[in-house]
Amino acid sequence: MKKQGKVAALFLLPYLLVFLVFRFGPSVAGLFVGFMKWNIVGTASFAGLNNFIKLFRDPIFYTSLKNTLVFLLMTLPPLVVFSLLLAILLNQKLRFRNAVRTISIIPYVLIPAVVGIIWNWLYDNNFGILNYYLKLVGLNPVEWLTNEKYALFSVAIVTVWSFLGYNMILYLAGLQDISKDLYEASEIDGANKYQTFLKITFPLLKPITSMIITLTLINTIQVFDQIFVMTNGGPGTATLTLVQYLYGTAFQNYNLGYGSALGVAILAILIVMVQIQSKLLKLDD
Repeated sequence: MKKQGKVAALFLLPYLLVFLVFRFGPSVAGLFVGFMKWNIVGTASFAGLNNFIKLFRDPIFYTSLKNTLVFLLMTLPPLVVFSLLLAILLNQKLRFRNAVRTISIIPYVLIPAVVGIIWNWLYDNNFGILNYYLKLVGLNPVEWLTNEKYALFSVAIVTVWSFLGYNMILYLAGLQDISKDLYEASEIDGANKYQTFLKITFPLLKPITSMIITLTLINTIQVFDQIFVMTNGGPGTATLTLVQYLYGTAFQNYNLGYGSALGVAILAILIVMVQIQSKLLKLDD
């Protein structure tokens, strides 16, 4: 067993090195840079807590935080509910279910920038297919990405479309792992489908649900590619999210100290949200 453990460790070593160099190392460095005043070209100087204090006085930070939370509310419920319903449907013995499963996962494997470009065409004010069909039924075209009222919601639709199939696959794996004996026993006891779902399916899918919520939290709060391609944070600050603001601060305005402080704040928000969802699902019970 000791030899097998050493072999396993040897295979894991390349990934561990990559993780330390490109993930853990930059994260620790970013924490230290958050206490510095540094604009890349100049010499870094110690700034203490000034960058973190600035966060609480920065109206743009609160705007990006609000946009991120609203975006989360737009994407998290449908990515949990609709993916579960789709998984339950495709877990039945239906014709073409394998083809539908395959088609459902295609949006997830596309590069986010490519997804953004595709949906830019669909959303185009003048030549987009969505406005074309709105005109056919006598409705006025919608400024999907150029109107502050619709821009964030339009990007949220793209995010749900991208990740729905992936979440469905996770739920489908969880459903297939549930013993059929439990369903047969509940049927013998006279339980209907609603009671079976509440007492058997949903409780046994809690770990999968927790993982999906966690992944959605991470992907939503760190959303960047699609917004960068589709709106670049506009119109105005309507789609400016936390990571978009971090990118502009650190890599466009070259304020690495404050950008790193923003990164630490994003990490703290993620940790708090993951802990809250874990408590709500009562995974420790």
